Amino acid sequence: MTEIAFFLNGTPVRLTDVPPTRTLLDWLREERGLTGTKEGCNEGDCGACTVMVTDDTGARALNACILFLPQLHGKALRTIEGIAAPDGTLHPVQEAMITHHGAQCGFCTPGFIVSMATAHLNGRSDHDDSLAGNLCRCTGYAPIIRAAEAAQTAPVPDWMRADRQALAALPILSTEILTGGQPSGAIGPRPMADGGSQPPGDAFRPQTADDLAHWYAAHPGATLIAGATDVGLWVTKSLRDLSPVAFIAGVKDLRGVTVSGQEIRIGAMTTMAALGPAIAPHHPDFAELIRRFASVQVRNAATLGGNIANGSPIGDSPPALIALGATLHLRRGDARRSIPIEDFFLDYGKQDRGPGEFVEAVSIPRQPDRLRCYKLSKRFDQDISAVCGCFSITVKDGLVQSARIAFGGMAGIPKRAAAVEAALLGQPWTEATVAAAHAAFARDFTPLSDMRASARYRLRAAENMLTRYYLEDTGTPARVLEVTP
Repeated sequence: MTEIAFFLNGTPVRLTDVPPTRTLLDWLREERGLTGTKEGCNEGDCGACTVMVTDDTGARALNACILFLPQLHGKALRTIEGIAAPDGTLHPVQEAMITHHGAQCGFCTPGFIVSMATAHLNGRSDHDDSLAGNLCRCTGYAPIIRAAEAAQTAPVPDWMRADRQALAALPILSTEILTGGQPSGAIGPRPMADGGSQPPGDAFRPQTADDLAHWYAAHPGATLIAGATDVGLWVTKSLRDLSPVAFIAGVKDLRGVTVSGQEIRIGAMTTMAALGPAIAPHHPDFAELIRRFASVQVRNAATLGGNIANGSPIGDSPPALIALGATLHLRRGDARRSIPIEDFFLDYGKQDRGPGEFVEAVSIPRQPDRLRCYKLSKRFDQDISAVCGCFSITVKDGLVQSARIAFGGMAGIPKRAAAVEAALLGQPWTEATVAAAHAAFARDFTPLSDMRASARYRLRAAENMLTRYYLEDTGTPARVLEVTP
């Protein structure tokens, strides 16, 4: 059990004896009677449970179904019931949805409204991206997008700015509880001797990487929870007991992107939403791949370290990082080590990570941008890759000088295409060389057939991705969304 404090639709809330893996969605509906937040998929895919969460970094749309209550500590939460003004005045996006007939059955509408209101507050006008994580099967997206466009220029209502102002005015929620202070009447974590803070029960909220390292070394069987976009399903779908747990997204010295003359260093707790714009000036194709990474709600919570550490064979970031020659930085206690990221993935469900060891950062060597990433999925947005291929091939004087090629969805782990690379190295950069290298894919990969694609389809798709890289590199437009008649 643990203790947390946050704002709910403008009202301070303090909870004690809260199970650390109680989902926000269940608590809202069962304990508070706030049933506007719907349960659809219960795995972060449909957006019916979207809520707005505000902290010192701003307002974000998140999925309540895979958000655990302790993740709200020191933040402000706004549900669909709090989007209109306290006197009932509708938000501009609500007015626009009525005017443009954007709702039919209404089940998905609350999630759409919250996503639209969050985007409106943040000044976003990329409505197709902002709403890609909200699924509608009745009305269709056209009137919903028209509503978002109609509300786009409306002023942000005063009440929508209240959460951040309230957090700034009440350090008892935003500062003292988070740092372990115990002002009179406050409910917060108990200080630990090693400088961390341990709430009562079996949930830990470290504030620094040192806190996390010391605690995790002493509790190597614990579950680390960053954004919970993957771990959340262990609870909602597999009904697993994860205790003891540590909520690590608040470890600020594990966040952020630092660019030097030698490398781009990315903290493990950097969210995918933050990574996209930071990596775009250096490797825009990586940023585009991140744009298709799940949904806004998931990208706002999911971290790069989590996407690597879970070892999924269809995780989207590892192929890009492998192709870029990234180095993974690991820590256990005070001991640190660094390995090429491709060496981290040993076998399906098995990584080169010892007990009590965690991902601290990833570093990418500075290099001319030769990266291209191709994600193949049944849906363009909000879908899991059937095949994700990333290529970085350097050509000098008409010959292939270097090649790093990696795939997800082709094996039990994210994996380099070593035989394909060897078939290209030193060869003329021609269509004939690329065609000859196709045969090497079968030496690198023995993909499975599943609901997303057959083994034969995956192999052919991987071959075609190499051809596509060559065509794009030699000036032939090959991107459907960019080609115009």
